[in-house]
Amino acid sequence: MVAGCMITEDCALAVSADRMWKVSCSGDALVKTSAGIFDSMDVEGDGGPGSVTTLTLSAEAAAAWVNGQLKSQVTEVKFEAAGDDACVAKFKVEYERLDGGGALTAEDQAELIGGYLALMKIVETYLVANPAEYA
Repeated sequence: MVAGCMITEDCALAVSADRMWKVSCSGDALVKTSAGIFDSMDVEGDGGPGSVTTLTLSAEAAAAWVNGQLKSQVTEVKFEAAGDDACVAKFKVEYERLDGGGALTAEDQAELIGGYLALMKIVETYLVANPAEYA
């Protein structure tokens, strides 16, 4: 990755870190709770540390992403407990542009991280509406 091409952001969620991990580490659960965003998710490994997860966006979601500018991106998310039934998702997105240029514009960075934040809010909404699932 090109040095300096990184975005960080935090997102407060009204769901426990444990439930968010259960969804995030299960391909079926993530696809189910975020219907329409992913076509599939493949996990190489046991889903724990060191596993590689590949998400395939739906055509609609891909069209809405920072399209055509990125060669690659690596996303890290940590869920930290923030009280009963609450957590903070801490994102770090590192990326490399196709043209080899530096950082995306502030607007494109906001769009890129905004997609991840929106995904977490979709999962949060699903889990709040279905409190027994992934408990």
